[in-house]
Amino acid sequence: MIDPEAVLNHHCKPVPRYTSYPTASMFKEGLGAVLFEQSLAGLDPADPVSTYLHIPYCDRLCWFCACHTKHTLKYAPVARYVRSLVAEVKLLKQHLPFRPLLGQLHLGGGSPSLLKSDDLLLIRDALEQVFTINADTEISVEIDPSDVNGSTIDGLAEFGLTRASIGVQDFHPDVQQAINRPQSFEITRDVVQQLRAAGIRSLNIDALYGLPLQSESRLLRTLEQCVNLHPDRMALFGYAHVPWLKKHQNMINCDDLAGPLERYKHSRSATQALVAAGYQAIGIDHFAKPDDSLAMAARLGELHRNFQGYTTDNHQTMIGCGASSIGRSTIGYVQNTVPSNQYESQVSAGTLPKNKGLVFTADDRLRRHIIERLMCDFAVDFNTLDAYPIELVDACRKQAQRLVSEDRFGFCSFDDSTLQVQPVAKPFTRIIAANFDAYYEPEQFQYSKAV
Repeated sequence: MIDPEAVLNHHCKPVPRYTSYPTASMFKEGLGAVLFEQSLAGLDPADPVSTYLHIPYCDRLCWFCACHTKHTLKYAPVARYVRSLVAEVKLLKQHLPFRPLLGQLHLGGGSPSLLKSDDLLLIRDALEQVFTINADTEISVEIDPSDVNGSTIDGLAEFGLTRASIGVQDFHPDVQQAINRPQSFEITRDVVQQLRAAGIRSLNIDALYGLPLQSESRLLRTLEQCVNLHPDRMALFGYAHVPWLKKHQNMINCDDLAGPLERYKHSRSATQALVAAGYQAIGIDHFAKPDDSLAMAARLGELHRNFQGYTTDNHQTMIGCGASSIGRSTIGYVQNTVPSNQYESQVSAGTLPKNKGLVFTADDRLRRHIIERLMCDFAVDFNTLDAYPIELVDACRKQAQRLVSEDRFGFCSFDDSTLQVQPVAKPFTRIIAANFDAYYEPEQFQYSKAV
């Protein structure tokens, strides 16, 4: 057995979430435009692409949020932004060598559910001018139930929604007040029922542990209420308190936050409760019903990880649209301009707003694969890495051997071929993955807690 208190005391430095490798903190200014053009030139007509659209607006400011978003009480800035987003999508047509098949589309934010139906249709029309969208295209949208009005669900259905991702966080009123996110169970239940009635058969619910004033009993009660809504998937993220990056998090009283050991205990109790309720644990923080595609991908070793978390998205290319959005290709990452006013100005001038970028080295590709497999499968077989330079594989193999030999907690085993994370060490996988991060400098970049 692993002593979590000893682990957390020893490994007290924050680590990346590894939704990408190299992480976004390594992206460089000025590389985005050229890298994006190179990425599009390398597209294969036989391969579908995925697209992420970012909506950086909310009609309320949740104090826990660490996303690129802004608060507005007026719809006019949102409508203006939608025009810029539509213009960016249409600009893609001038740069794409052909019309790609769209495999997956995700609208994130912010709160995409605050968009009016007419604006959703403007976005859909622009996408259809650039991509081929068919019955197999998966379309997911993040939904804040408090945004939903009489026409919202119909608008989302007409947009083509196939999976709704519903933000819950916690249902206890004291916790909600501490994070400035009032949202009753009844409102959430009604939205779920409306989505089901509209034919949306795949539902995900996001909850958080580590929130202010959140006790273990409050967290478990929230998860019990979520399970009663019968979502196909659930994500249980650890709250990342990073007020040096997100100033509004200073509104949260630090004295109301759980310590590292308490956070660990809460996450373990929550995991046990969700597994007991019939959900399969996916990676470090996702859960799915056994017949869901995410669970099947995990069982087959086909699970992937991107900026939205664990996913079945295996497309080589993701095109990011909207302020701050991140895309990827076989050659690297590209990030759009972050400030929405600068983003809108660039698009208005007819320029694709590609700003930061990172070009993969051979070492990046290998370590990216190793870290992703550890995060998804809790194991990596070094004998399956023939696609990478042998000297780099040997260096990482030695790193794995050194990790195990110096591991005072028994995190991993290594049999000269496969590095395996022990079941009791799965909550600490980010710590293990950091051993293969060639850029990891906790003193230079401030990350979130490991658990």
